[in-house]
Amino acid sequence: MPTISKIYKLGKTQRELDFVNINPGRDLPLFLNPFVFSSRTDAFSIDASRVVQGFFQHNLDLISNNREALARSNFRHLNEPNETCFGLSRRKPSGRGIDTDGANKIFDSILTSAALSSGLVEHLENTAIFIDGIGRDKVSDMTTNIIKQKLIKYTQSQCELLGIPLRPSTPSGFYWDPTGKRWDQKRTDMLVINRKRILFVPKALVSYVKEFTQSRYHQHFALEFLQDDHLERNTSLVQTTYDKNGSIRRRFVTKKDLKANELTSDKNELLEFTKRHPEVFKDFREKTSKMVMPLEDSDLETINVDLLIEHLINTLKKIPPGSDSASEYHDLMIGILEFIFYPNLINPIKELEVNEGRKRIDISFDNGAPSGGFFYRLQHSLSIPCRYIYIECKNYSKDINNPELDQMVGRLAPNKGKFGIIMCRDLKDKTLFMRRCADSYKSDHGLIVPLVDEDIIKILEQKKKSISHYEDKILSDRSREIMNL
Repeated sequence: MPTISKIYKLGKTQRELDFVNINPGRDLPLFLNPFVFSSRTDAFSIDASRVVQGFFQHNLDLISNNREALARSNFRHLNEPNETCFGLSRRKPSGRGIDTDGANKIFDSILTSAALSSGLVEHLENTAIFIDGIGRDKVSDMTTNIIKQKLIKYTQSQCELLGIPLRPSTPSGFYWDPTGKRWDQKRTDMLVINRKRILFVPKALVSYVKEFTQSRYHQHFALEFLQDDHLERNTSLVQTTYDKNGSIRRRFVTKKDLKANELTSDKNELLEFTKRHPEVFKDFREKTSKMVMPLEDSDLETINVDLLIEHLINTLKKIPPGSDSASEYHDLMIGILEFIFYPNLINPIKELEVNEGRKRIDISFDNGAPSGGFFYRLQHSLSIPCRYIYIECKNYSKDINNPELDQMVGRLAPNKGKFGIIMCRDLKDKTLFMRRCADSYKSDHGLIVPLVDEDIIKILEQKKKSISHYEDKILSDRSREIMNL
């Protein structure tokens, strides 16, 4: 079966899509892990992390309050999350998630584990480190079910953005209601392919789970801590090498000796070690969170990027300004924006569409910039709220004016974001529009920056030369110019 892009003839590569461009007939070895959410600062990740943590903590509280039966019943809905087409199946998605018996086994593993009383499983992802029978696949299965409502809304928004048809009044399947603290289901618009419900997942949130693993914690944190400890105590495991003159060259403890004599990678042994040295696991979580990076598009798709860039530039140049070509321009820009700004901007959502003789599409992105870069500096250096980044695409044949600026100003607010980008084909009187943007900024209406075709083409050409973050330079230079006018 072809990918989503080909099924719906979107004409877009993975680099132009915010979600993983799955093949509904084959699983991808990708996973959802709450640790990835907790390491990110975008709105989607924060909300998803809150839902997962709320579910897990609620059920731990039920257990501690002797309401084990209710907690066990909550685990029964953590089954068959095959709508995302993620997992370890080699061919057709098997729905090999957690069946009822499997859910009971997982619940019993958590219930009877010494990790429960130790407080080391306060986060769902920690179960994969300390509890037998739970690995990255089971954590991903549980996470998918718990945040299913968010994935449904995300899928709906992406389908609306790209014109993918949804089937109305389709059973959603069970999802966790964080407000009511219960499982719920409803009929809603769903993407259905070959009688199977499909859920999209933001590519910035998926992982191969190579960093937050039992083996990495054991090998690079627990054993290295023990190496230092044995060296400090000068135990019998310490080996010494000498120079020819008899002076000590090196003292060391091998991990092989530690595994044989003190700490294997067995989860129960790791748990007991961590109970004695909780600071080591805390260090593991903190340092690993800084290593978690969004997947590269090249991890998901192999294409000739130079050819894609040439295609995008040539297509942009061929689209004539004016209302007749507005939809074509908007469609192209959605993909170009994703290509240029990922992973700093994610989760594009169509905000508003108006046809008053001039078609217009407004898009908001979640600001997912982890650290550094223009969108990070906006908030942390310039004190401009920017949880969401608002973008308007205007395929005008004439210069944009005050009405268009006012439309953007009307959408900006401190609790959502006070930065916006107006994209248009050209500005013949750029100086005048920049002054208008400066007036808006000085009046505390927000910082609004224009980008024209020439800017987009320059950014794409720099990417072709493997020069990264040129978009940051353009946005930084233009923002500085507006602020100083």
